[in-house]
Amino acid sequence: MEIKTTRFGTLEIEEDKIIYFTQGILGFPKEKKYILFPHKDSKIFFWLQSIERPELAFVGIDPFLVKPDYEFVISDKVEKELEIEDPTDIDVITLVTIPKRSHKPELITANLLGPIVVNARKRLARQLVLDPNKYQVDFPIGTLPPLKQVKEHSFKKQAAQCP
Repeated sequence: MEIKTTRFGTLEIEEDKIIYFTQGILGFPKEKKYILFPHKDSKIFFWLQSIERPELAFVGIDPFLVKPDYEFVISDKVEKELEIEDPTDIDVITLVTIPKRSHKPELITANLLGPIVVNARKRLARQLVLDPNKYQVDFPIGTLPPLKQVKEHSFKKQAAQCP
């Protein structure tokens, strides 16, 4: 299947790599189909590209790289909505903000308040909103581990092979 994107041009993707959001990402309620793929050869950053809006793409990261003690509870309602039967099927992605016209890595932040939970087996996802007293929308990424110390993430296996 071909999709047209503003940032990456035309991409050839496998339909079984599409992630279906049960509810849209905050601010984008109508866009519910996305494809996930690595940023170039990065083991850290990923793109979450809308299939329905060519100009809509988010940078994502594994929140456990940013905050190793990150944790939250997935409600029974969300588990049912995402058809989660086995906890090993769960992937978590956090959206990243990279300030425009800034070359300072210390200004890059991750949205720990609104993680995206993905049932990797069923390809279903939903963005959650956690307790704002515990997590913030603009958590400074700071210094990430050296690439050689970063393990392959499970969502890298489910990602599409795109540029």
